[in-house]
Amino acid sequence: MTDEPKLKSHGRLTIQANAVPRDLMEPRHVKGAWVARVITLFPEAFPGVLGLSLTGRALDQGLWRLETLDLRTFGEGKHRNVDDSPAGGGAGMVLRADVLDRALVKAAEAADWPVVYLSPRGRRFDQAMARQWSQGPGVTLLCGRFEGVDQRVLDHHRIEEVSLGDFVLTGGEIAAQAMLDATVRLLPEVLGNQASTEEESFSDGLLEFPQFTRPVVWEGREIPAVLQSGHHGEIAKWRRAQAEEITKEQRPDLWQAYLDKRGQAKKR
Repeated sequence: MTDEPKLKSHGRLTIQANAVPRDLMEPRHVKGAWVARVITLFPEAFPGVLGLSLTGRALDQGLWRLETLDLRTFGEGKHRNVDDSPAGGGAGMVLRADVLDRALVKAAEAADWPVVYLSPRGRRFDQAMARQWSQGPGVTLLCGRFEGVDQRVLDHHRIEEVSLGDFVLTGGEIAAQAMLDATVRLLPEVLGNQASTEEESFSDGLLEFPQFTRPVVWEGREIPAVLQSGHHGEIAKWRRAQAEEITKEQRPDLWQAYLDKRGQAKKR
């Protein structure tokens, strides 16, 4: 290989007077910013929706940093091959262990945080995992393609497998953006109002209560009177009851986990 692969970074830019010319698109890293490092065959897919709205603003402000590593640059031979047919036969192609190893070693430079392979057979991603990731320095996400990756590289690097849900995508890029969106919004100062993350779905094991806004009456439907009462204690009780009822009806699995957790807390 003649070209040294480089991480493509998306984040805050600064321009300073300097006697030495430099590329004005070169990112200026903000010290202490949370970092997402993504290994992918399609780096052009990023930042995608992560560059919009709150996550995009936070990216521009340097509250977090996104780095993409093009897996193709680590490929074999003239055509930068990254995959081969599965051992034992079968349809599709499998990402090679040696190619992935080179990318993972590069991605691990100066990084001490979770390395995750986005896989439908992995542990299901949830709010608790997003919060855990947000409380660390960053995360590396490996986006698979084709029939998956050589198992040996997963075992060698002790990579954790995480799933977005019980379905199969053509690749890990969409899952990576969804997981990063869920994580980045939990970083300090990204939402601006920390109470927003404390009241939303899954924050305490329950789905979120119904929300309303103006007009007070719409199509003959009125905002519940308790929400117009100004009595904060009664509003809190109503919202809690609604959250419990919705969770019980729509997500029995979450409701049972919530009851189990409450039972354990009472025993302490």
